[in-house]
Amino acid sequence: MAAPMLRWGCAGRRWALACVDRGSSHGRWAPTGSTSSGMRGQCCVAQQPLIRAQKPRKGEHEWAAVVGLEIHAQISSNSKLFSGSRVHFAAPPNSLVSFFDASLPGTLPVLNRRCVEAAVMTGLALNCHINKKSLFDRKHYFYADLPAGYQITQQRLPVAVNGSLTYGICVGNKQSQMITKTVRIKQIQLEQDSGKSLHDDLRSQTLIDLNRAGVGLLEVVLEPDMSCGEEAATAVRELQLILQALGTSQANMAEGQLRVDANISVHHPGEPLGVRTEVKNLNSARFLAKAIDYEIQRQINELENGGEILNETRSFDSKLGCTVPMRDKEGKQDYRFMPEPNLPPLVLYDTASLLAGADSQQVINIDRIRERLPELPSRTREKLIEQYGMLPEHSFTLLNEVGLLEFFQNVIKETRAAPKKVTSWVLNTFLCHLKQQNLAVSESPVTPSALAELLTLLDRKVISSSAAKQVFEELWRSKGKTPAQIVSEKKLELMEDQAALEQLCQAVLEGHPELVMGVKKGNLKAINKLMGLARKATQNRADPTVIKKILEKKLSA
Repeated sequence: MAAPMLRWGCAGRRWALACVDRGSSHGRWAPTGSTSSGMRGQCCVAQQPLIRAQKPRKGEHEWAAVVGLEIHAQISSNSKLFSGSRVHFAAPPNSLVSFFDASLPGTLPVLNRRCVEAAVMTGLALNCHINKKSLFDRKHYFYADLPAGYQITQQRLPVAVNGSLTYGICVGNKQSQMITKTVRIKQIQLEQDSGKSLHDDLRSQTLIDLNRAGVGLLEVVLEPDMSCGEEAATAVRELQLILQALGTSQANMAEGQLRVDANISVHHPGEPLGVRTEVKNLNSARFLAKAIDYEIQRQINELENGGEILNETRSFDSKLGCTVPMRDKEGKQDYRFMPEPNLPPLVLYDTASLLAGADSQQVINIDRIRERLPELPSRTREKLIEQYGMLPEHSFTLLNEVGLLEFFQNVIKETRAAPKKVTSWVLNTFLCHLKQQNLAVSESPVTPSALAELLTLLDRKVISSSAAKQVFEELWRSKGKTPAQIVSEKKLELMEDQAALEQLCQAVLEGHPELVMGVKKGNLKAINKLMGLARKATQNRADPTVIKKILEKKLSA
C-alpha cells in the first residue's frame, strides 16, 4: 500500500447548505434523539402503546432473546479516510469538504495510512486474525447526505476477522459478584461515514452538512451472543475503553463517535431463531440497554398476542422509552455491492513476508503495530487486583467511570491510608456524591489532594470516621478549604483525654439505668445504644473502639 500523500481537494472550502425536499428522504445514520437523518421516515409515535420492558415469563411460554451488534467507531485521524479534508467536531457546516467528499467528477480516493493502522491495531487488541489482503467495495444507496450514491466499505474481505471481546457483568442480589462473558467478533472493516441531514420541520425541508462525509469508520460486527440490554451495553462500554486505550478512536458517544445498531430477535428455547429487527443509531449505553430490553418485550408481547414480527428497521425514542418503525429492512440485493474500481487490494505485511529493503513508509507491518500495543483495560484491572488487593467488581467500576481510575491513583500517591480504605472512600462516598448530583469526575468539587489529606487524618486517628464524613460533606460544599482547616474550625479532633472519656461514659451509664439493666440481662442491642449516647456526648469526637472498651469495662465491674 502506498504511503499517505497530499490528496486533491479543498479542505478549507465552504459549501453552501443544500436544501432537500423532506418527503423524499429516509431514516439513516443519526444520533438518537437528534433531528438528523436517523428520524426520517418515522411513523407517528403518539399512537404507539408504551410497553415497559419486563423479564420474559418463565414456564411453558419461556422466551429466549438473541442480540447482535454492529458498532461504528470514528477513527481518530487528522484527515478523512480517502481525502485530505480535516476532521473536526462542531466545525461550521460544510467547511470541511473536499471535491472528493462532494463527489465531484474526476476525483479519486487516496487511502489514509493512519486509518489502516488504526484498524489493524484494533483487530490485534480484539484477538482478530488480520487479513494480509483485504478488498474495498461499493455499497449503493441513495440519500441526500451521501453525494456519490454509494459508500466505500469492505463487504467481501475485511481487514480483520474472527476475534473476541471479553467483558464482565455484575450479578447477585447486590450486584456484588462479577462473571466474565465473551462475545465473538465476526469482522472489523474500514468504511466511509455519510454526511448529516438536519431536518427543519417548520419549513418541511432538510439541510445537508457534508463535514462528516468521508470520515473514516471502523465497523465492528459482534455475533449474536448476547441476550439482554445490560450485556450489550457492557460489551459496548468495554469496546469503548479498548478503543480509547489504543487511541484508535475517542469513542465519545455524545459526539457521535461511537454509534450502535442492535439486531434483536426472540424464540422459544430449542426452536429456530425468530425474525429479527434492527434498532439503529443508538449513541448512549443507557439508551442501548433500554432499547434492547424494550424491543425484546415488544416482540414477546406481539407473538403471544398472535401477531408477527416484521423484518424492519426501528429507532429508539428516548423520550417515550420505546422503539418505533422507520422502514422495511434492506436486503443485501438492494445495496448492489460491487468491487471498488478505484482502489487496489489493501496488502499488509508481517516481518516474515516483508521484502528486504522495503521502505517502511510505503508498507504497513502488522508485527510492528503489535509491538506498539498499549496496556489494555483487562490488564489494568489485573494489576489493580494484584497491587491493591481489590475485588474484581471494584476494578471494573474504577475503569468504567471516566476519569475515576486517575482520581483513585492520585489519591493513592498522596495519602498514607491503606489502599482498601482509599478504594472504599472513592467507590462509596466519592462516587455516590457524583451520581447523586449527576457530575463527572472532572467536575467534582473535591480534589484528589483534598481526599488524600482527609484519609491521612483518618489514618493517623486525628479524627473519627464519622467526623471524616462531616469533613467530606464540608469539602463538597465549600471549595478552597483544606480538611485540616475544617477540622480545626469545627473542632472535630478526636478526644484523647482518657479520664474525660471515662467520666462521660460514667455519666451516660448513670443517666440510663434501664439500658444498663438490659445489658446485664443479655440484651446486646443495649450496649450499642449506650455507645451511641456516649459518642453523642462527645460530639462524635471519640474513637468508637475506645468508647466500647470503657463501657464494657465499667459494665463488667
